[in-house]
Amino acid sequence: MSVKLRLTRMGAKKAPRYRIVAADSRFARDGRVIDTIGYFDPTTDPETVRLDADKAMDWLRKGAQPSDTVRNILSRQGVMKKFHDEKGTGKEKK
Repeated sequence: MSVKLRLTRMGAKKAPRYRIVAADSRFARDGRVIDTIGYFDPTTDPETVRLDADKAMDWLRKGAQPSDTVRNILSRQGVMKKFHDEKGTGKEKK
């Protein structure tokens, strides 16, 4: 099972809001999800992002692959830097 961190669309027509979720890559975009990590609203100025960084780090440690958009969101929130720093220090200790 390949787990991806990706967006699922919520909200009304022409008013998109997204949930950031961990889901099996074989299921549909708005299909079954494993865990909800956060929320993304691109319609506000500036964009609204609510993210549980601990859950995101946990899924990244387990090997979940973020989509390009989710990777950008995680980078802006500082999660990817924290993940790469943690991963890098593990290699240096060996």
